[in-house]
Amino acid sequence: MPSRSPDCCLLRAVEIVKIFSEDGIGKVVEIPADMTARDLCQLLVYKSHLVDDNKWSLVEHHPLLGLERCLEDHELVVQVQAFMNSDSRFLFRKNYAKYEFFRNPLTFFPEHMVAWCQESDHTIPPSQLLQNFLSTSSCPEIQGHLYMKEVGRKSWKKVYMFLRRSGLYCSTKGTSKEPRHLQLLADLEESNIFTVTLGKKHHGAPTDYHFCIKPNKTRGEMKELRMLCAEDEQSRTCWMTAFRLFKYGIVLYQNYGVPQQTKTLLSHFSAPVRSVSENSLVAMDFSGRIGRVIDNPVEAQSAAMEEGLVWRRKTRMHILGSHSPLHHSSLNSVIHIAQLWFYGRITREESHRIIHQQGQVD
Repeated sequence: MPSRSPDCCLLRAVEIVKIFSEDGIGKVVEIPADMTARDLCQLLVYKSHLVDDNKWSLVEHHPLLGLERCLEDHELVVQVQAFMNSDSRFLFRKNYAKYEFFRNPLTFFPEHMVAWCQESDHTIPPSQLLQNFLSTSSCPEIQGHLYMKEVGRKSWKKVYMFLRRSGLYCSTKGTSKEPRHLQLLADLEESNIFTVTLGKKHHGAPTDYHFCIKPNKTRGEMKELRMLCAEDEQSRTCWMTAFRLFKYGIVLYQNYGVPQQTKTLLSHFSAPVRSVSENSLVAMDFSGRIGRVIDNPVEAQSAAMEEGLVWRRKTRMHILGSHSPLHHSSLNSVIHIAQLWFYGRITREESHRIIHQQGQVD
């Protein structure tokens, strides 16, 4: 990673970033300062001739600390890189569960961990559950026990915690949530949440389900990290997902909706019902050095539409060069199609007449 100061990085119009694939191969890319993680993923998919199934993600990886997290689609890559250590790197890989909580919210938020589920007698439907997280007018809260590593020590302490929009708090008196008993551990606006990739023995963690909250504008010294540990995988997933929802809110839903809108747009061009023999065919892409099968139905539909447009253009040019008996009778009516000034179903003579009649000023 570059050793320049963060301010220097942010002032540059373009920045050099190095991306590593899962096989360890690095690729250097020059990107503008305002390029988002989603845009960079789209660029890498295009350059690498990969299938664009909206599952690719950019991962911030800190090997010495054993931390990593997926960048949100709207995050600016240059800003994230500005606060990364020289040993840190970006990884390019798939993340199938990035927005799964929008499709199956109940599996991500157990009722005993969601405060208002207990207060409302467990009757909140999934749609209302997500709405409460996304709406700024509501005050949702995740609660439960977590193990916390004490700063400067190897020991872990089990405490009762509360996660709100304003931050992560621990109770200094049992499970009490009175303001005088709450201690702020992390401000969500100033922090990010990471998965711990090192085994529990490295940090002496009580379980395998640990995660970490790291301040944004630090180089990641151990004394600045808030190491936490959950009882099971579902609890850890709940805490980490709620952290993202509280931190970004409706922006996450907008990120999730972008590929969905693309699918809806392409659905208007749905193909007719095909026969059994046609269903055995596969879509192919020959734009690269070698041909590849297109597995993504959205990409296949786009390729079919583009091929159809090319075929229609070739058909028109074939008519113009035909020697059939119909050629001379239809030539006058179709010759204008090949002209640069043609933009609709109108002959050149008719367009001249309209221009002369209406004038050349809007």
